[in-house]
Amino acid sequence: MSFLTLVSMTPLGKGEGVSKHVAKVVDIVNRSGLPHVVTPMGTIIEGENWDEVMGVLKRGFERMSEECPRISIVMKIDYRKGKMGRIKEKIDSLEEKLGHDLPRIG
Repeated sequence: MSFLTLVSMTPLGKGEGVSKHVAKVVDIVNRSGLPHVVTPMGTIIEGENWDEVMGVLKRGFERMSEECPRISIVMKIDYRKGKMGRIKEKIDSLEEKLGHDLPRIG
């Protein structure tokens, strides 16, 4: 099984720059050991089951809520049986069809 999850967790009422709060959530994702990609618009996380992915997001939410009384969360989940490694596979498939590499962040 694969749960490919795009999530954006943003504190509200903390001013224009919120990276110090977001960084604490990203640290939790990093330490989870799950495959993930951080983008300017959210983080993509891949896990083998619902509880694994949601557990990481719950810990991130709980950490952010310690300092932030209001949080906006946007989430999109793509579930697929028996197919891990899709973070990379999806991009590889597009590049193959296009005949060239796509730009990478960084």
